Amino acid sequence: MSKQLELYDITIIGGGPIGLFTAFYSGMREMKTKIIEYLPFLGGKVPYFYPEKIIRDVGGIPNISGEKFTENLIEQAKTFDPTIVLGQQITRMEKRQDGTFLLTSSNGEQHNTKTVVLATGYGTLKSVKLDLPNAEDFEGTSLHYTIRKLQSYANKHVLISGGGNSAVDWANELESIADKVTLIYRKPTFTGIESNITKMKNSSVNVLHPYEIVDLKGTKEQIERVTIRKLENNSLEELPVDHLIVSHGFQIDLGPITDWGMQMSNGSIVVDQTMATSIPGIFAVGDIANYEGKLNLIAGGFNEGPIAVNHAKLYISPNIDLQPIYSTNYEPLL
Repeated sequence: MSKQLELYDITIIGGGPIGLFTAFYSGMREMKTKIIEYLPFLGGKVPYFYPEKIIRDVGGIPNISGEKFTENLIEQAKTFDPTIVLGQQITRMEKRQDGTFLLTSSNGEQHNTKTVVLATGYGTLKSVKLDLPNAEDFEGTSLHYTIRKLQSYANKHVLISGGGNSAVDWANELESIADKVTLIYRKPTFTGIESNITKMKNSSVNVLHPYEIVDLKGTKEQIERVTIRKLENNSLEELPVDHLIVSHGFQIDLGPITDWGMQMSNGSIVVDQTMATSIPGIFAVGDIANYEGKLNLIAGGFNEGPIAVNHAKLYISPNIDLQPIYSTNYEPLL
């Protein structure tokens, strides 16, 4: 059956921002390209967790919402008509004697490819839940782990728990929308980007740290008051709250990829300067890739994708003289 499968030059596992841009560049290098995405839509975690979050750290784009950013990336990725497969998780990988790869998804469908680029991010992400007995009673109505629509918090009292980039960003975004924003963090110092932390501290956001949530009080599905504890002296306070946003990070699961035999470090895949893994013909880009000096920015992943594509092309045809290609001088795009 596998002999009848269509053979692709490159199969990109992961349809998030880095996978999408990698597909665009792969098409520009005239490689037959397939994208396989675990979710039923393209864009990865950005449109799912952060549709209205403003992205500012991509060169040439002063600010753009996660939703619009994803739309642009999808449009760009489709420039050269890659094959797109949604709702499939690749569970098994077999490297054949001829150097090609047979990929099998959890539903049994198989994919035939000369090279593989892993752009899975951190794999399956699940928000770290608030560890309180009655937290589930309020989920989806007044307790949230991400923000879908900023305007739904207009004129509300909002409490944010967390001290990383996401928590600080949400506090800054909601400061002009909500009636009142309070942010609590259990540690004495924040871990977000310095300029964003300074902006938050200089705003009307009520910043409390080190504090933690110890109790939720409300009726039916609506939180009305949250009890917080100051960790320095264990004193308790109650805050009136309409909405609670918990931003305590994610539980990461790379899934079956960890069993493929690649060198791993700290929950990610070790790559060299060509983005190659320890298995020849398999490359990794974006959050899943691990190398010295790694900076987990989308902009950095946009550089890693083309590097992987270029060396995947050399893996397929090692004797070619690979010249650099830029969209500004690529004739089909002019």
